[in-house]
Amino acid sequence: MLESTPFWNAGGSGSGSGDLSQLPFADSMLLVASAEVNASVEELCLLQRTAEELLTDLACPTFFDSVSCWPRTPPATLAILPCMTEFKGVQYDSTQNASRYCNINGTWDNYTNYDECQHVGTSALPEFELHIELPTIVYFVGYSISLAALVLAVTVLVNFKDLRCLRNTIHINLFLTYIMSSSLWMLILSLQMTTKTEIVDCIFLVTLFHYFSTTNFFWMLVEGLYLYMLVVQTFSGDNLRFRKYAIIGWGGPVIFVGAWALTRPFYLTEATITPTAEHPNKLEIECSWMRESHIDWIIQGPTCTVLVINLIFLLRIMWVLITKLRSANTLETRQYRKASKALLVLIPLLGITYLIVIYGPEEGGVGSHIFAVTRAILLSTQGFVVSLLYCFLNSEVRQTLRHHFYRWRDERNILRPGGASKAANNHRRPTISKDYSPRSRTESIRVTTTSAPLI
Repeated sequence: MLESTPFWNAGGSGSGSGDLSQLPFADSMLLVASAEVNASVEELCLLQRTAEELLTDLACPTFFDSVSCWPRTPPATLAILPCMTEFKGVQYDSTQNASRYCNINGTWDNYTNYDECQHVGTSALPEFELHIELPTIVYFVGYSISLAALVLAVTVLVNFKDLRCLRNTIHINLFLTYIMSSSLWMLILSLQMTTKTEIVDCIFLVTLFHYFSTTNFFWMLVEGLYLYMLVVQTFSGDNLRFRKYAIIGWGGPVIFVGAWALTRPFYLTEATITPTAEHPNKLEIECSWMRESHIDWIIQGPTCTVLVINLIFLLRIMWVLITKLRSANTLETRQYRKASKALLVLIPLLGITYLIVIYGPEEGGVGSHIFAVTRAILLSTQGFVVSLLYCFLNSEVRQTLRHHFYRWRDERNILRPGGASKAANNHRRPTISKDYSPRSRTESIRVTTTSAPLI
């Protein structure tokens, strides 16, 4: 065990030279003022490491882990540094120690042990802690509600043959991407509370999460393309094939996420440390793949493009709809009501919600907290809203469920004594013929262009 003593106090003040609340996870740009040199600990660490490049003996090189600068350490040695006195505005007990192990091959372990670094005092956590934690809670609750609704919606659409068509097949695939991305987000959040997670498991989960998050956007694109073809290009359903949509929805993200996964290892820091007073993020400490990077634009660029394309689809569809409504002999108020209804139905389906909340007020004020919580509510419940509009409130689904319920009730009554007459009476109710094909919300928008009711 080695007591490391660098040429500056790595456990010194953690106050930064900028507004930390404006940074993702408030960790990647934390600067520490030096009494001797007007430079950050990270810069001093880099200078020290550069000076060691001529050394040939086997050792773990000097490196900065976003909190402390770990000096050059012999192999098979546990390096120890005093805890930071302050980090992210939280005071810590500097009499305790942090440790990191130098492996026998001269490489640092992926995990830095800050467990003994306990915060001191009874002062409340910094203001940005509320900004970080409250939206996380909202996301968790919203994703849980969406997950339950989406699973039920997929079960309904898959199990009833009356509902099987290209339109609902596209809906099912979109619902599945919501389910997978929400489940993985909740799983990763749960793993962040664990003591230690294998780096391979972390990389796999993060990559999988990025893939399904990207497929979610691409299936929104498929929904927009399908509706555009029906309304604007006026193609019939027979001319549209699911295979083409599946290639876009599931195959497109493979290209971008694959490129991201192949590039990401070349832009990793040696460690990512983000301990907080009450909620130490263990998984992020060990897995630098969770850290935000400019390489993420390999994924974010296509998703932003998808949203812009869907916005164009939405504007084009609304233009056709409004044009047709104006040519119809209906009251102007009714026309506006139909157009507004179509717009509200399409916004969550095409992911326009993301464009609405993509930018917000500057960090630090009450407005930024309100915006963060509002954004969390809108995005986490989007899966619930889509399943509600395109499954549970859909007239086709509701009538199909009603039909199967009546049939189940009749079959049960027949098995009871005297149940045949009761079942015969029940046949007086409306039934669904085998040729029944009610309109969905999606197709009703197309029919509206020929003066049919919206839903």
